[in-house]
Amino acid sequence: MNGAPIRVLIVDDSAVVRQALAQVLGSDEEIEVMGVAGDPYVAAEKIREEAPDVITLDIEMPRMDGLTFLKKLMAQHPIPVVICSSLAEEGARTAVQALEYGAVEIVTKPRLGVRQFLEESRLLICQAVKAAAAARLRPLRAMHTVEPKLTADAILSPATSAMAKTTEKVVMIGASTGGTEALKTLLEALPSDTPGIVIVQHMPELFTRAFASRLDGLCAITVKEAESGDTVLRGQALIAPGNHHLLLQRSGARYYVEVKEGPLVCRHRPSVDVLFRSAARYAGPNALGVILTGMGDDGARGMLEMKQAGAFNIAQDEASCVVFGMPKEAIKLNGVDRVMPLGSIAGAILANTR
Repeated sequence: MNGAPIRVLIVDDSAVVRQALAQVLGSDEEIEVMGVAGDPYVAAEKIREEAPDVITLDIEMPRMDGLTFLKKLMAQHPIPVVICSSLAEEGARTAVQALEYGAVEIVTKPRLGVRQFLEESRLLICQAVKAAAAARLRPLRAMHTVEPKLTADAILSPATSAMAKTTEKVVMIGASTGGTEALKTLLEALPSDTPGIVIVQHMPELFTRAFASRLDGLCAITVKEAESGDTVLRGQALIAPGNHHLLLQRSGARYYVEVKEGPLVCRHRPSVDVLFRSAARYAGPNALGVILTGMGDDGARGMLEMKQAGAFNIAQDEASCVVFGMPKEAIKLNGVDRVMPLGSIAGAILANTR
């Protein structure tokens, strides 16, 4: 282990969840559980005594809910926060809202006694805490200030070239830590006739549906959680459902997606590598790849395969990333054609899918 361990404060009103999280996090030698708190008031006292590196935070708690605590924390004493939520539809919508308020990751609560679930939880929760510790916290909405200036030419695609092609261009996007806000910034800047988009964002089950619904209400394009057999359509983005891999497939000139179960790939399910490798195989030069902020190397090898198959690839630059892990690894493998700030990527997608 290099350096001091990541010191974590667990905030949850359930003693069982606090025990499970402490067990999961304590099993990693790079992480130290410095304390637990049953509600935000106890947590605030502990933070005043000694600031943790990362906080795991429940959303639904007595005396003060997690969202209120998160807003106060980010305004007064910003600390990386991992939202630890139950698998519930209402909780998913609230957890997605927490990401907009400054939380950097979402994980689902571990359940003691379910061995397979606990083993995967151990990997995913520890990874989320490490990613949070590496994240650069930003003032709320700071990443939304720079957006590409789109002209009419960016919206009106040349009909002649579009008619001449037998297949549409397709855009593949991969993201992890910090990706929810980065995707919001990117997709909000795209016009309604943007080529079809397929996205892998590392998120747990159910949360991707709430995230897609949130984006759908904000963007000119349609955004939905992907289902097997969905056609990749111009003006629509399909987001991989949490806990499932997403692959691009092709039947003649039609691109569609397949949702699959399977093992973790690059420590994730869904995995960006799985999506990108399928794009290399079935779309080749008709694909455009984008790799955004995130911890680790998921997507790097798949992006290189896309480039070798003729795709044009873009990586988000370090200055605009919350965590410059995934883009950095793709750049190191020479799988990237352009490195640019988040605010320029929408314009580059449009310019390179004519």
